[in-house]
Amino acid sequence: MKIAILYNQLSENATIDEADVLDQVELVRNSLTQLNHETVAVEVNLNLQELYDRLNSERFDLVFNLVESINNQGELIALVPAVLDVIKIPYTGASYEATFLTSNKTVAKKIMRYHGIPTPAQITESTIQNIEPASRYIIKPIWEDGSLFLDEYAVVNGSVLLTKIREIDFSRFFVEQYIAGREFNISILTSEQGPFVLDPAEIVFTNYHPDKPKIVGYSAKWNEDSFEYQNTQRVFPELPSSLLQHLKQICIDCWKIFNLRGYARVDIRLDSEGKPFVLEVNPNPCISPDSGYIAALKHSGIEINTAIKNIINDPN
Repeated sequence: MKIAILYNQLSENATIDEADVLDQVELVRNSLTQLNHETVAVEVNLNLQELYDRLNSERFDLVFNLVESINNQGELIALVPAVLDVIKIPYTGASYEATFLTSNKTVAKKIMRYHGIPTPAQITESTIQNIEPASRYIIKPIWEDGSLFLDEYAVVNGSVLLTKIREIDFSRFFVEQYIAGREFNISILTSEQGPFVLDPAEIVFTNYHPDKPKIVGYSAKWNEDSFEYQNTQRVFPELPSSLLQHLKQICIDCWKIFNLRGYARVDIRLDSEGKPFVLEVNPNPCISPDSGYIAALKHSGIEINTAIKNIINDPN
């Protein structure tokens, strides 16, 4: 097949988290070439007419969609699958609907709650009275991924939140209960038998002061010289069968609720009593060589080429 690999055009002084998409392009290109497909890498920016015309004129058989944002704006991500739907060209990963519903984290939380998926309690402008001064909360961006805008200062005590709640721009950020327990990143891969849950990865925080929030913030993800990066590690623990099956079932339920395709990742935390809470459902997760998804594939004994083949065989 002739396959277009779509990726977001980088800004002039792209940061490491933005430039990471180029590593994903290279991995996908190498794998598709080994699978005997012809590939063309195509940058995507705000000129969607140019994208529309090029995809129409070059007659691609499939699009591998790696676009993470447009013009560095996460809320524009759903425009790409929308264009692909109009052209009627098959494409990998999440559909337009799934992309919009999961990338808008407050909408995703409402859908999860409706379907009985546990997710941390949310504080909105109309539920300020529910803030408990002794509890901890986390302030997150609605649209952005890659831990953008997330650091330890995003976690605040309820007493502090009460003093700053009026300053929060609820069109860009949301507030939810901070779950202090174990964190798992659980990857999913499509297969002929349906979605297959890979071995769960746990994020382990070492040498953290008891008062320091244990979150995978921007520094933990991207700043190699930071304390957070050097003291946050990914492991693949052996879990009790009951917990493992519970986590897998939650992931399968999320896959079905959002009608995901190809590949995805679900981030889950356990509270002090071991109850799981879904933090985020991430379709089209990062697949750079050092990503958690690729690590999960390797630990689960699945070759990268096998995964890419499964992904392109499950298009929209």
